[in-house]
This record gives sequence, C-alpha cells and structure tokens, in this order.
Amino acid sequence: MQVPLEVRFHNVDPSPAVEAAVRERMAKLERLTNHIISCRVTVEAPHKSHQQGNLFTVRVDLRYAGGEAVANRTPSANHAHEDVYVALRDAFRAVRRQLQDRARVRRGEVKPHDVPPHGTIASIDKEHGCGRIATSEGRDIYFHRNSVINASFERLGPGVEVRFAEEAGDEGPQASSVHVVGKHHVD
Repeated sequence: MQVPLEVRFHNVDPSPAVEAAVRERMAKLERLTNHIISCRVTVEAPHKSHQQGNLFTVRVDLRYAGGEAVANRTPSANHAHEDVYVALRDAFRAVRRQLQDRARVRRGEVKPHDVPPHGTIASIDKEHGCGRIATSEGRDIYFHRNSVINASFERLGPGVEVRFAEEAGDEGPQASSVHVVGKHHVD
C-alpha cells in the first residue's frame, strides 16, 4: 500500500485490539491484490454515553489502481453489529467481494449480457394482422399480431422501435415475440 492505513474512531474510545483486527484484515486484502493505494477505516458508535446496546458502524474506503471500493455497514442493517468485530468482518467482506468482482471483470470472466435484437417496424398490414421489422443489419423479419407483447398491434406503425426474439419460420426468419421499446406508438 502506498499510503499508510488510517484507522479512525468516532464516538468510541480508540482500541489497540480493534486497530490490530483492522490491520490483520487489511493484510489479507493486500494478499488478494497488490494494487491498493490507500485505505481508511472508520469505526463509529452512535452515542458515546451508552456502554451496552450500541450498534457499530464500520466504513472502509479503499482506493486501488483503477478505482475504489467502499463498504459501509450501518447499525440498522444488522443487530449483530453490537459486536465491533462482526461489523469489521462484514465491512471487509463487502470490500473483498468488490475487489474480486473487479478482478473477474479485468480477466474477462464475466459473461457479457446478450442484447436482444433491435429494429424498427418497416411496414404494417393491419388487414392481415402482420408486419415487417427492419434490423440495423438490413435484415427483414416477419411478425404476426399475436407476437406483439406489450402494446396493441392496432396502434403500431412504421418507425416504431422494437426488440424481438427471432426464430426460423416457414418462409424465413420471424419474430416470436415483439416488445415495443419505450412508449412510441401511432395513435
């Protein structure tokens, strides 16, 4: 780490044992990645006057090459955080997950989400209850009035943007479902 670890206590007396636990958890994160630039951990109790029943808030602000990871474990989220060490564990787990997710993305292990095909309605034959979709690749896809999912077939017209699921039909490609994108339709 380029900048020394910073541990802050707010509304709670500084504790060498808690600080040692923070340093131990930070050392584990440094074994996970060597790109950590800085880390600030804040341990807070809502009221300093209470001796029991305080729920600890632990915030971890970690900066690394290419981004940051922030975890904030608030007391209302979990009554187990009456124990400062549980709150620390949960906050550092959240930061570790963020670092692991980032590493998976960098390695290309995260699958890209398939985007359904898009196009615009090229023509509508209201008498026969069918139409054609023109795709951005220049293909022509047939669809039937029963394929329209989230709009009324009668209110559709040329130029309306749609996304669709394609399948092989008797006479070429056809859309098995057609979803209107946005609220664009012809009145």
